[in-house]
This record gives sequence, structure tokens and C-alpha cells, in this order.
Amino acid sequence: MSPAFAHRNLPRLLLQARESLMTRTRPSLREHGLSDQQWRVLRVLGEHGTLETGRVAREAYILGPSLTGVLARMERDGLVRRARDPADQRRTVVEATAKGLKMVERLSTTVERHYQWLEKSLGRQKLAQLYALLDELIALEQA
Repeated sequence: MSPAFAHRNLPRLLLQARESLMTRTRPSLREHGLSDQQWRVLRVLGEHGTLETGRVAREAYILGPSLTGVLARMERDGLVRRARDPADQRRTVVEATAKGLKMVERLSTTVERHYQWLEKSLGRQKLAQLYALLDELIALEQA
């Protein structure tokens, strides 16, 4: 019986690549009591500052209903603070607390060390090519 597909399963390969990358980062996240989703939220807030929750969901690739629970746990743990948007009371904004930002700073060292290893292992040109191809694929699929 011949396979019905001519190409490899790209979505599965991308997920496998993600999981492979996370095996090096995940232990550090767990040491700090963070889930993958919580880390994505903190990284987004560390990069962009205070954001409307919808944008956090989009940037961190977390569905809205799931984000509500993630933010509630993070707020309980003192990592983020939520408030009504002063410009539009119907919206909620979220920001990392000093504790959350300190965690981003500590973990960014570990994450950057992993990226440096990756760059050394693949080579700067191949890593740049990988980034460019992924950016191109994302843009192509969003068009």
C-alpha cells in the first residue's frame, strides 16, 4: 500500500522541533515553577511591557479561555498584575510585576545560552536561514 501523502508531515515536524528545543529550556522553567504557557506570557510582557489581554493571547499563542486561567495563576503567584485599560474600561491590560520581570531576566540567561549553543551547532548562517524560512512560511500562510 503506497502512502497517500507525497510530502512529510510539516506541522508534526514543527511540533517535534518545538518539543526538541523545549527539552533544554523546560527544566529551568520548572525550577522556577513555570509552565510553558506562563513562560510565553512572561517573555511577551518582558519584550513588550503592558499589553491588552487579547494581544497577550495572540503573541503567546494561547487561546483566550486558557489565558484567563494562566493569568489567574500568575497573578496569584505575584508574577503579573491585571487592571482595566484606562483608555477603554471594557478591556483588561496585564503587566509583569517586579517579581515577574526578575524571573524573565534570570531565565533569559538560560534561554540565550541555549540559542548560543544552537547557533554554534548549526552555524550562524543556517540559524539565520531557519529564522528566515520560518518567517517566510508564516507570512505565506497568513496571506
